Amino acid sequence: MALGPTNNAAFLQEVDEAVRKDQFDSFVERFGRWIVVGVLAALLAFGGWLYWGHRQEAQRGADAEALLATLDQLKSGQAAAAGTALAALEAEGGDAYRGIAIFQQANIKAEGGDLKAAAALMAKAAADTKLDQALRDLALIRQTAFEYDALKPETVIARMKPMVDAKDPESSWFASAAELSAIAHYQLGQYKQAGDLYGRIARLPDIPRSLQSRTVQMAGMLGVDAVPDRADESAAEDKEASAAPKAPAAGATEEKK
Repeated sequence: MALGPTNNAAFLQEVDEAVRKDQFDSFVERFGRWIVVGVLAALLAFGGWLYWGHRQEAQRGADAEALLATLDQLKSGQAAAAGTALAALEAEGGDAYRGIAIFQQANIKAEGGDLKAAAALMAKAAADTKLDQALRDLALIRQTAFEYDALKPETVIARMKPMVDAKDPESSWFASAAELSAIAHYQLGQYKQAGDLYGRIARLPDIPRSLQSRTVQMAGMLGVDAVPDRADESAAEDKEASAAPKAPAAGATEEKK
């Protein structure tokens, strides 16, 4: 008996559903286990990430408390105890606090007159690739300053060169690096290079007055006139001062009375 159009459509739908079910069962049989494993792995990874974030936050809090405690010890004159605590913080703390701990230990050594140990600590920080580059640069500058009397001028210049030559952006520590380099060039009799560096430092905006005065003087002594570069600034200051209202003279006040 032939099937009517309606029965034929229903039959085809049943066949299509059966085929789809067979395909789904086959897919689940082949890949179902891996899908479950993948979902579980994703859940475990997400849970691990949450746990790691919690641990990191707790670690930072503990590191901050430990650092504050050591600073209190230093203020109260307990340098030995502070040094021990800082060494522990260096060994167990996060990257930022580890760097601070190394710097503080170097300060303690330098204040105690042990410049060799202070320089070794700064060398450790300068070589630590997990620390921020600006912190590593500062460590290298301090290491060089601690070791300066034992170094050849060429070594000083080579160490400071990356910071002196840095462009876009310039190094945060350009002034300090350039001054050490200028002193080394001067010791080598390279007066032009020394004067140029002193002039570059003197032209920097917002540098300490003592550094500006020192570098302007050294640049001038070496034939580099760094003062005119400040002429516009000085003129602006003079104009501002002249524009300020002046107090009436004592004599004029008496006459009005």
